[in-house]
Amino acid sequence: MSSHAGQSDRSRGSGRFAEDYDVVVVGGGAAGVAAACGAARTGARTLLLERATALGGAATIRNVLGYCGLWTCEPTPRKAVGGVADHLLTALRNLGGVSEMAVDGRDHWAVVFLDPEAVKHALDHLCASSDVHVRLAATLIAVERDGHTLRGLTYVDFAGNHITVTSTAVVDTSGDATATALAGADFTVGTAGRVQTATMAARYGGVAPEADVTPDTFAAAVRQAQRRGLPDLTSSSGFVMQLPISGDVVAYLADEDLNPLDAVSYTAATQHSRSQAWAYLDVLRRIPGCASAYLVSTGPELGIRQSRHLAARTPLRDDTLRNGITEPETIALGAWPSEFHPGTGKPSEWVGIGGDRVFGITLDNLRSADTANLFAAGRVLGGDRVIGASVRVVGTALATGHAAGVAAALLSDSAHDLVTRTRRELDAQAALLTLAA
Repeated sequence: MSSHAGQSDRSRGSGRFAEDYDVVVVGGGAAGVAAACGAARTGARTLLLERATALGGAATIRNVLGYCGLWTCEPTPRKAVGGVADHLLTALRNLGGVSEMAVDGRDHWAVVFLDPEAVKHALDHLCASSDVHVRLAATLIAVERDGHTLRGLTYVDFAGNHITVTSTAVVDTSGDATATALAGADFTVGTAGRVQTATMAARYGGVAPEADVTPDTFAAAVRQAQRRGLPDLTSSSGFVMQLPISGDVVAYLADEDLNPLDAVSYTAATQHSRSQAWAYLDVLRRIPGCASAYLVSTGPELGIRQSRHLAARTPLRDDTLRNGITEPETIALGAWPSEFHPGTGKPSEWVGIGGDRVFGITLDNLRSADTANLFAAGRVLGGDRVIGASVRVVGTALATGHAAGVAAALLSDSAHDLVTRTRRELDAQAALLTLAA
């Protein structure tokens, strides 16, 4: 670990501070929290930067309130992700903020549904109990590069202060590969230059408990509304679920095609998707038991599925998913089928996992090809089209984040036998490297 870890230089009134850590994690979604907790529990002094005012990423700032990828998709699902994910689910159960696992659809999708306020609370306490230093409303603005190594990161806090952080290793879980891009590390955008459709989640209250609101009933109502000429309805197919505690319904139907890295495109798509949320409310009110439904919230952010991806030492390959390949060097398991969203109004494209319904992810899938101390996890991971549409989901993000954080912490000591030592530490932290029985 750094011999001077913990030192801080805060110049009174200057608005510029300096801090030193072993591991800095950029992005406080599921992958980021798992990375930070994994690193801290390995013994690294760890900083987690999140540009929003809550941890949780998609679950707390985008209303994506289902966790998938934690179990295999089969009639009797098997657990595929442990470690930090287990601690999170335990905390959510204690708060009454997570449903029992549900197996849905003919493809046996294994999902749990969440209360977003419980997620915020659970993640705050999870980081605190792991001794992770968290900075909210912290926007990364610069990364200093020294040859093939990252040395310093600068972020702006809510008060306009510029804080420069030095770190032995960096984990990019920002979703948009922000740290990667600012560092000048190699990255790609989308798949062959195209990105998946984004979706604005809309949450509706006032739904009667006995109302039959499912993806099928909502889709039928949308198609009927489209025949009547109701505008601002881009999709009739999408996931619809009912939340624990509130009983509110969340619908993922308001699709938008955009360039997520362009401010004009992003703004227009966000505003139009909110118009869609109101149009879908009109549809919902026509379903029996939903006449008094009202719009609780949108997003608040648009749900982006794909933008920049880290260029890894070994990109993820479709054959790994199609054949269910797990290598001896596996450090995380993927258990969710490929779910690619090709465009507004177009059905999702699904590809199942072969073999034993899981595939392995290796450390070289998480490491930058051209930057020695840069790791990534979650939807920042890059590779082929099919597998890329699988590893972005929350369950797999928790697994890859945990692995990346542990590896980053061990890199602070030595890069020697990093895979072996990472696997050993992940096992000690109860992560799953092989499928549970």
